[in-house]
Amino acid sequence: MDKQTIIEKVKEIVNAPSCYEGLRKLGEDWLAAVGTDAEKQLSEELIAALKEDVASIDASLAFFHSDKARSIFGAEEAANLAKKAEAFKAAGNKICFCPACQAGEAVLENASVLLK
Repeated sequence: MDKQTIIEKVKEIVNAPSCYEGLRKLGEDWLAAVGTDAEKQLSEELIAALKEDVASIDASLAFFHSDKARSIFGAEEAANLAKKAEAFKAAGNKICFCPACQAGEAVLENASVLLK
């Protein structure tokens, strides 16, 4: 993956409805820093945050079956999301299906491009 593709993936993370505010801000800061002296430090911070934030499909499944998910999404939508996660896992996927996690995993898989 080249740097431009990673930039597009970070934009996907930032624009994903499932991206929380702290990661969104870090992604925006990183995008603004591309090509500057701050890029390397922010790349390291972004990689560390993604390692912490990209959820496994098992963690997503546990969440969608939780009372917290039911309180956020409602019982019906939480059940629908759990079914989607179960199907995603059954298809062999290891990472959460949300756009932020999918793009985040792509960035992590190519983190070496950011650290050059």
